[in-house]
Amino acid sequence: MADPLILVTGATGFVGTALCEALPQQGYRIRRAVRSGSHATLENACLISDMTLGADWQQALQDVNVVIHLAARTHILDDRSADPLAEYRKVNVQITNALARQAAANGVRRLVFLSSIKVNGESTVAAPFSESSLPAPEDAYGISKLEAEQALEQIAKTTGLETVILRPPLVYGPQVKGNFLRMLGAISRGLPLPLASVNNCRSLIYLGNLMDAIMTCVDAPAAAGKTYLVSDGEDISTPALIGKLATAMNKRPRLLPCPTALLTMGAALLGKRPTVARLTGSLRVDSSRIRRELLWQPRYTLDQGLTATAQWYHQTHSQ
Repeated sequence: MADPLILVTGATGFVGTALCEALPQQGYRIRRAVRSGSHATLENACLISDMTLGADWQQALQDVNVVIHLAARTHILDDRSADPLAEYRKVNVQITNALARQAAANGVRRLVFLSSIKVNGESTVAAPFSESSLPAPEDAYGISKLEAEQALEQIAKTTGLETVILRPPLVYGPQVKGNFLRMLGAISRGLPLPLASVNNCRSLIYLGNLMDAIMTCVDAPAAAGKTYLVSDGEDISTPALIGKLATAMNKRPRLLPCPTALLTMGAALLGKRPTVARLTGSLRVDSSRIRRELLWQPRYTLDQGLTATAQWYHQTHSQ
């Protein structure tokens, strides 16, 4: 019997690039769904130039056993779209719906969907988020991810396609982008950061751990029809995070004390409230269900993941 063939969407993104390197090492054959002609020359690439609601996935899905659906319109701070929710729905809901229906019609056994902890909300106060927490998305991105999950659950009920949903918190690792990359740059340049007084607790997941969780969900029989929250399992405060990253880059963290209320006030005046909220607020994830049901354990500790990420930045960005 041939090794399973897996179609990976979002194959050229942060998670997808790393996953397409890891899957063949575990004995899987892969096919990359790509949108750009410049990526069509990648090994095992299948060009989906019109990745819209009406996209034809037939060629990409031929002989595929499992789909890992990573392609998404990712979270955008300061979104300037006239109707952000409509834009997110086009990609995150409509394309997911169309892909899943065509996958079911083509005999695909399972679809693993990378969702987001934003389905649960933006922050935790007392208890961490778990699979039993009621969804409470607060922005267009989170709403679109929840709607995509709901669409997949309905398709699974009516077609028999096995679906597995993963909700990670912030993903970090080599090649990371966005706010985490900007934080690495600020630490590397020795910029003063007024975050020493922050007393929060946040869950993260290292890229290597997320890839391992995804691959576990490809085959585990118990994963069918389940939603799992995943994390490194070691929560950390923002000042401690900065300290660990600085140490790994051989830098001295420049953390200055500043009342959190003052930071929040300043952020509101500058229109940066969401960014500062992520630096000062707590967001904890309980990932015990996937550990219990699938016997999954993170391969890398938080310290190992942060060190690898900081060293990558130091080696590739420092002058």
